[in-house]
Amino acid sequence: MATAATRAKDSDRNDTCQILDSALADGQLSAEEHRQRVAAATTAVTLGDLRALVTDLQTADAPVQLPTLKTGAGRPVRTTGWGVLVAGAAVLLVVGIATGWGLYAAPGQSPMSAAQDPGAKPDGVAPLVLTPPRQLQSLGGLTGLLAQMKQKFGDTTGYELNIYSDFAILERPDPAEPRRVLRYDYRGGWDDPDTTTVSSDERVVDLGKFNVEKITAILHGAPETLGIKRDEIKTVYVDIKAGKDITAPPDALAISIYVSGKFNDSGYIELDGDGNQKRINYPS
Repeated sequence: MATAATRAKDSDRNDTCQILDSALADGQLSAEEHRQRVAAATTAVTLGDLRALVTDLQTADAPVQLPTLKTGAGRPVRTTGWGVLVAGAAVLLVVGIATGWGLYAAPGQSPMSAAQDPGAKPDGVAPLVLTPPRQLQSLGGLTGLLAQMKQKFGDTTGYELNIYSDFAILERPDPAEPRRVLRYDYRGGWDDPDTTTVSSDERVVDLGKFNVEKITAILHGAPETLGIKRDEIKTVYVDIKAGKDITAPPDALAISIYVSGKFNDSGYIELDGDGNQKRINYPS
């Protein structure tokens, strides 16, 4: 049978911590008392040291029980004054461990079962994958870009919208200063704006009020329409702004699709918001 002087194992220290956890849970120990005793248990050397930490507790309902200790030379096992056994240098040695445990461990949980690095423990937080549109010159990309505009600004209005393959540029009036224009870059999200100017004949319109499907189809066929080989394409972009046709409604759009080649050959297609062809400027 083990005695008070028998060296403790990690399993003994862990059992003691479980008893202390149970005592904390049923109100026998305060949080500070629990912290101090757990700190002492993690560095206890003998079974007698561990026994002294729980001898004043009611442990019948604890999840584990410590082993019965044999008395030596007719002397009873010392079972009182746990603070005497763990005072001094031993307690100071584990202050850092106890402090860390107070910061990172869940209430009522033993440090013996806690990960050394709390940041490496599973946190149960499901990953959130951001999926903004990236290929903007497609039906889904254009639709998604307009949805991102509405989500960010509450509407799809502005002076002008340029749409490249994987980014866009939007100009909107500054609500705090009507004479100033805010220019936003979209690259998976709307960056903080720069300021720019706009000519006096430009006006704010609903830049999302066009036939997205038809404009997308014309965009896909623009290189062939302009006679530029696909393997020679350098840049393709769409420009959307207020139309200048004085016979059209004031909210009418002018949409231009520009295609430039590697050999300085470029052209563009002009359309209205419904996708009706207005002009084709072929490469010269």
